Amino acid sequence: MTVRTRFSPSPTGMIHLGNARAALFSALYAAKHHGAFILRIEDTDAERSDEKYVEALQSDLHWLGVNWQEGPGVHGDYGPYWQSQRQDIYAKYYAILEEKKLIYPCFCTDQELMLARKIQLSRGQAPRYGGTCLKLSADEIKKRLDAGEKPAWRFKVPSGKTIEFVDTVKGSQRFESNDIGDFIVRRADGTAPFLFCNAIDDAMMKVTHVLRGEDHLANTPRQIMLLETLDLPKPEYGHLSLIVGDDGSPLSKRHGSFSLHEMQAQGFLPLAIMNYLVRLGHTVDSQSLLNFDELAKHFYLEKLSRSPARFDKTQLMFWQKLAVQALDSENLWRWLGEQVKNQVPEADSNLFADTVKSNIETPHDALHWAKIFFHENTPIDIEGAKVIQEAGEQFFVEAEQAVDKYGIDLPQILNEMKQTLGVNGKKLFMPLRVALTGQLHGPELANIAAILGKKKMQHRLGQAFKLASQKMNER
Repeated sequence: MTVRTRFSPSPTGMIHLGNARAALFSALYAAKHHGAFILRIEDTDAERSDEKYVEALQSDLHWLGVNWQEGPGVHGDYGPYWQSQRQDIYAKYYAILEEKKLIYPCFCTDQELMLARKIQLSRGQAPRYGGTCLKLSADEIKKRLDAGEKPAWRFKVPSGKTIEFVDTVKGSQRFESNDIGDFIVRRADGTAPFLFCNAIDDAMMKVTHVLRGEDHLANTPRQIMLLETLDLPKPEYGHLSLIVGDDGSPLSKRHGSFSLHEMQAQGFLPLAIMNYLVRLGHTVDSQSLLNFDELAKHFYLEKLSRSPARFDKTQLMFWQKLAVQALDSENLWRWLGEQVKNQVPEADSNLFADTVKSNIETPHDALHWAKIFFHENTPIDIEGAKVIQEAGEQFFVEAEQAVDKYGIDLPQILNEMKQTLGVNGKKLFMPLRVALTGQLHGPELANIAAILGKKKMQHRLGQAFKLASQKMNER
């Protein structure tokens, strides 16, 4: 059997981490088994679908490194890959259901359905359609159709049926048809809703494995009933645990901005996001930064967790830092962006990139260091001023003299200061770092010296001396 997976987003907004994770897992599973990953656009909801989101989601998936073997822009044998272009296919299966008398027209308004739902919830009942229109006679139906009413069409769920399947993530599942209300398979405007076209397309495109969020678990018995009724093949279903924030609620805007588009704009690297997502609710044996093909080898359905996947920004930044450090010089410089390039002289670009590489997570961090190195002065905060004060005036007198003598040769400068001041370790390095950068932590001092050069080092040491003198005089 050739493994075929799919990702079928609705183009109603930007793709977020939860959907990106489902797409990534589906693509990895197909790649692991040398199968095919399909991108299918579920755009039957004309009011909410927007072409700009179709383009954006394709661009974002390509950026992430998730590429499809069939779908928009890639020829396949089972297209078209836009559901809005597949209405003739759905019509064929509507006709079969109608011939079998397994669907019926429903004239209930949204207000009537909402009221029925509220009443059921108030009674502690699970909301389900009560079958109001199932009781209409043929004459009543004809009369309403002749009056110009446009009904939706519902699937007649058989009573007393047990629907069982093995979820590849959550294990054995069992549903009773008596708990499932008759559901809509065709909207009043003639278009197909998710439940219907999603199942039909999976069968028509020979999808073997569906990986999607656990919020779709309740849809699965309905789709299984449809496919069995139409004698169509069923895929294996696996429902992924949802991503939750620190408060245990599903990850949303209030936890931060987590669309791929926004994360790209913030400077996150696709390799970092990919490595983080594949370890979110899934165990990976290796703790190394892996590319797509390597991650596919480590991807196993059996290692997917049934528990909610808790989003951890610290872990995301761990992989981001590794991904930054893995960039070669050319890609690192490109990633830093125009704002950084405008701050850094071209002659210093390679030295700057090498210097800050291990101390940055985003281009914004690099911009921070660019301003420190290439602006005339750099501010020193209260904590830094305390370090300058504790070092004392003489420290900076000796430091300035050592720089005058040895230039940017840091080992010689440090050796001279050890001998003249009798200090070493943190008491030697920290005041120098603060004087030269205004920061308590940062890149290697030797690289800092090389970037600043002799004159700027002397100037900043002189400023530190003034600060130390000022503090001393205030005592």
